[in-house]
Amino acid sequence: MDLTDEAIRWAYANPYPAAIATATITSALAVAAWRVGRALSTMTRPPAAVLIASFAAAACTAYSADTSWRFAAHRLGMTDHSERLAMFAAAEIALLACGLLARANKKATGVDGTAGTPGTPGVLVWVITGVQIIPAYAESGVVGGTVRAVIGPVLAGLLWHLAMGLEVRIIRPGALSSGLPAQIARALRERLLSRLGLAVRDRTAEQITRDRALARAVRLGSRRRLRAWGSRRLAAAVARAHVATDPVQRQRLMLELAARRGATELNTIKLPSAWDPPQPPAQPRTPAALARQQLTEMHPLDAIRRVHSAHPDAHPAALASLLTEHGVVVSEQQVRVAIRAGNPPAAPRPDAHVTAAEQPGTLVLDVATAPEVHPDVRAPALAIAAGQRRDAVHARIPECASDTGRSHDDETEQEAPGTGQPGPSAGESGGAPDAQPDALPADLIERARALGRPAPLRTLQRELRIGQAKAQRLQEATRES
Repeated sequence: MDLTDEAIRWAYANPYPAAIATATITSALAVAAWRVGRALSTMTRPPAAVLIASFAAAACTAYSADTSWRFAAHRLGMTDHSERLAMFAAAEIALLACGLLARANKKATGVDGTAGTPGTPGVLVWVITGVQIIPAYAESGVVGGTVRAVIGPVLAGLLWHLAMGLEVRIIRPGALSSGLPAQIARALRERLLSRLGLAVRDRTAEQITRDRALARAVRLGSRRRLRAWGSRRLAAAVARAHVATDPVQRQRLMLELAARRGATELNTIKLPSAWDPPQPPAQPRTPAALARQQLTEMHPLDAIRRVHSAHPDAHPAALASLLTEHGVVVSEQQVRVAIRAGNPPAAPRPDAHVTAAEQPGTLVLDVATAPEVHPDVRAPALAIAAGQRRDAVHARIPECASDTGRSHDDETEQEAPGTGQPGPSAGESGGAPDAQPDALPADLIERARALGRPAPLRTLQRELRIGQAKAQRLQEATRES
């Protein structure tokens, strides 16, 4: 109080420094409040269910602390209030600390994505809970001790455990607890479902009944002798399995019954030993079979060249037939492409020597240039072409006197043999060079040489990732070099 009065008197005596100090303190408190509020707003808060479960666990821990306070005075001889206040809640504080440590361990993610285990803190939670039951019964007897034990340490431990598991499931819905109790519980549940015939999911109750009846029918049908009671059970099982109306059920019944009746034959089946070395694949014994195997494993073009090297004088059609007999189906055209035999010569036309003007049914027009348009062309008249048939129309352009730079031979038209069509002149035919294929890159040729000289087409296409045409050119380039 004296300090307050002295501060007030000093403020009255020094108004300006007091105002500056007051403004500074107020600004600092405002900044601190703003920073705390911003931190709380950005902080990820746990869900409401986790908060309520944690609050209930804390209340049960306080309920257990009351029992410890009384037990410390009556059984442990802590009559001094300061001593008892410092030591009575040691178990409760340890329970709270172990619960928080187990929560931190459980929030950690395992290597396979599962939730972490509570670890040693989780075990200590249950150990402390079991020890805290003793003061409850010592203070209140059987009835009151049970109430104190259940509401106090037991319920506190359960709520801490449930709050931690609920938080992990909310954060990672697909995470499964990998603790020892959780693993034992899952294994027991799966075994129980399997024992009850409910292990296979997505089945209706009717399908489960049919499967059980089918299993009973297989078991009874595999017996050698059946009494009247067994026969009636077998008939009821067959009817309940709907074998007569469901083809799938009938097929399953026959397969399972055959397997069960023939189970004794498993001892007589001869199987190769797992310790024997693997046998190599059978090799062809005859030259024809060996040639067939080698040719079928090669690229068709390589196979054609191999057969052509053995039969150089054979006709492409004969080579195609021979390859087909050995399992490589190719056409005559493919054989010609592979051995570069070219196309077969075309058969000569019977009227190749007849000029266009001499062919029957051919109309020849003489075209001439004029300085003006002819009057008949200006106003053309209708012409009736009924009864007339023309297979081709040819136009002949006379020489132009104004073109002095060209010779008479260059201006003379040439007719294509056998067609009657005017062909190109000598200057036109020799002016355009033949199109040459693109040159292959040097690095591509070197890579092709590294694969072999020459490498098979399949190898070139697979290793260099090129088409068949480029592979053929590479093969020819490596063969020539």
